[in-house]
Amino acid sequence: MNKYISSMIAGFVATIVLSLLMLMKQAMGLMPELNPIMMLSNMAHMKMGLPESMVVGWMAHFMIGTFVWGLTFSLLFKVLPGSCAISKGVAFSVLAWFLMMILPMPMSGAGLFGVNLGMMAPVMALGMHLVWGVVLGYVYGRLVSKG
Repeated sequence: MNKYISSMIAGFVATIVLSLLMLMKQAMGLMPELNPIMMLSNMAHMKMGLPESMVVGWMAHFMIGTFVWGLTFSLLFKVLPGSCAISKGVAFSVLAWFLMMILPMPMSGAGLFGVNLGMMAPVMALGMHLVWGVVLGYVYGRLVSKG
């Protein structure tokens, strides 16, 4: 299978898993202030004039996870540290987490590394990104190995 199609599928599947983690986190009442979907919705409304809607936030979340991160993973795959697709996915997830902490977090008003949300915000976000990276790498590795 084409590596770009594989990477988008892997990004989509990993984003589904991340989304389920986010929904479980919210349902358990853990860090309700760390709500990337609401942050994306608010940013789309404030910066682009789109309706302030959770649908917009979810669409942005899946587009970023599938297209931006999925395709970027395939482009960086050979230079990422690690000996297998899963370890490369984990390394990539740290990069994605770091960029989230320094770009959208401050833009959404959460501050650099989300410090306005509390010290657990970057830790919880990192944990969820690491799971995302494992799934991203695993699915990508399986798809490209099938050729």
